[in-house]
Amino acid sequence: MRRIAVTTMFLAALAASCFGQQWEFGGSGGAGFLSNVNVSSPAGSATAGFETGGAFGGYFGQNLYPHWSGEIRYMYLQNDLHIQSGSTNASFNGNAQVLHYDILYHTNRKGSMMQAFVAVGGGMKVFRGTGTPEAYQPNYQFGYLTNTQQLKPMGDAGAGLRFELKPRIYMRLEFRDYITPFPEKIIAPAPGAKFGKILNDFVPMASISYEK
Repeated sequence: MRRIAVTTMFLAALAASCFGQQWEFGGSGGAGFLSNVNVSSPAGSATAGFETGGAFGGYFGQNLYPHWSGEIRYMYLQNDLHIQSGSTNASFNGNAQVLHYDILYHTNRKGSMMQAFVAVGGGMKVFRGTGTPEAYQPNYQFGYLTNTQQLKPMGDAGAGLRFELKPRIYMRLEFRDYITPFPEKIIAPAPGAKFGKILNDFVPMASISYEK
């Protein structure tokens, strides 16, 4: 949590450094579609990862130059944990939170009715297992779904479109890929099991924003 607080203060300071520029804030909603990783074990093979779930959050940005802007974004992701082998699926309640700073390039200048944009940045993602542990968990020979949390560094990339609905009010339709190392403490490998290393979280979302 100390690292989260330090990173938050750093990103806030970065945002404040550009406060004299035109700024924008908005709220977002969408869904997170996470990739699975392969599991190899003396007991056989399986996949481990997170279920599809809702994604909600917001962002604050500064329009730095005619084609460039920067923004800090927070998202809450509701994604349950699971390990699946054949028709047997073990699941466990879970969620995640992301905080990141992005640089955006816009194809048209600010003030245009429509803009396409690409974004790239980085930050952190906190994975949390929130279910109730049970004495017996299916697919225990591959791994364990745990009630704990783990912080991972995160890179992200995305693209989208921004439309003007009315003066100073905008809609954004965008797609993000949040990329992290697999959280091996949240879904812990069983003895002898080997998990894949990289997890992708594909998040399509829509946003409404106000610009001043």
